[in-house]
Amino acid sequence: MSNSTNFTENIPSVDNSKFNPGDIAWVLASTGLVWLMIPGLGFFYSGMARCKNALSLIMLSFLAVPVVSIQNAFFINVLLDVGPTPTTSRVPELVFAIFQGMFAAITPAIAIGSAAERTRLIPTLIFIFIWSTLVYDFIASWCWSANGWYSQLGGLDFAGGTPVHITSGSAALAFCIFLGKRQNHGIDEFKPHNITYVVLGTTFLWFGWFGFNGGSATAANIRAILACTVTNLAASFGGLTWMIMDYRMEYKLSAIGFCSGAVAGLVAITPGSGYVAPHYAVVFGICGGAICNLAVKLKHIFDYDDALDVFAVHGIGGLVGNILTGVFADKNIAALSGEVIMGGVINQNYIQLAKQLSSSGAGFMYSFIMTYIILLVLNKIPFLSIRLHHDKEVLGTDESDHGESAYYFVERVEKALNNIFLKPIPQQPLPQEANIHLY
Repeated sequence: MSNSTNFTENIPSVDNSKFNPGDIAWVLASTGLVWLMIPGLGFFYSGMARCKNALSLIMLSFLAVPVVSIQNAFFINVLLDVGPTPTTSRVPELVFAIFQGMFAAITPAIAIGSAAERTRLIPTLIFIFIWSTLVYDFIASWCWSANGWYSQLGGLDFAGGTPVHITSGSAALAFCIFLGKRQNHGIDEFKPHNITYVVLGTTFLWFGWFGFNGGSATAANIRAILACTVTNLAASFGGLTWMIMDYRMEYKLSAIGFCSGAVAGLVAITPGSGYVAPHYAVVFGICGGAICNLAVKLKHIFDYDDALDVFAVHGIGGLVGNILTGVFADKNIAALSGEVIMGGVINQNYIQLAKQLSSSGAGFMYSFIMTYIILLVLNKIPFLSIRLHHDKEVLGTDESDHGESAYYFVERVEKALNNIFLKPIPQQPLPQEANIHLY
């Protein structure tokens, strides 16, 4: 009790007049929107996988929240520091911290999708904590901290092109290469088991992305409005582009194609969402959808098993977004909230492209190498090997990790129907006369 009293006595009085209640409300609401993206990602991944792994993928994404939130429990001086955030003086530091905490939670959840259907739950959760500490936190700091090298270089990344997408895409590539292919990969048919889940997950992701990008303005202002506008446009054009490109194969308008393209468009617009005009968002959406669609073929060319195409959508999509931000970033849009930048190629600042590529390359290499090292070390520790045993992989991660099934009722009904309609017909003994004729 005394410790609690002493702690609260150290909290300075706060002058609430220097903070804007509307901005605080918007950033807190955006925190909830980004949180909603995490179970949305779980449903998206679950629907893309086979039914015996459906529940585990939802839970693995969801569990990233409490695992990463453990870091929030040990904030040092954040509650006491009521000064301005790195981007605005109108919201307290703690508001900005919890908002950014949701970014830190969803990033490793994105990465583990490449290793779907063949990872053990507990070692993967340990990996998430270590990875978010040694990889995500470092890259986020160099991009968004005022003292970060990329920030000081003049690089532009409004909402996480490098810290979230390139970092998770690169980690996903390292993860799936390290683990190897799923059992019977190339023999069995690995088709999405529940497209409704994919659509539902895309709905949550699209909805939450308004907070992801719009909330990164850390203020309820015109720049946040523009970020939400370009987010919606890029998702729309990305989804349509991917769906039209897939139409050439079977002359059908694929729901999965639209959902994948929408996510690709959202990924591409992320770094530039606070820097580009609405009409340029169309370019982000089309390029994101088209290039990520083509990038899916990389796993066939280089023969790796990225189960849910995480590298193609997030790694390549983040790179596309960073490059296009270097082209279309407008200093006049940044100035709407008082930020001073040189702009991109459209402002005759051609060197911005090199700056954008420096972050992309450094983020990719650091994340890939560190991810591989973390997996190597964990795999050497008894009881912490990441890969599922062959028998458990055949059984499915739902049963092997949770002892539960996403479709328990369906399985019971299926079993009952099989017992009724597929029950073997008992063999009747032949009459004695017929037995005689057989000889």
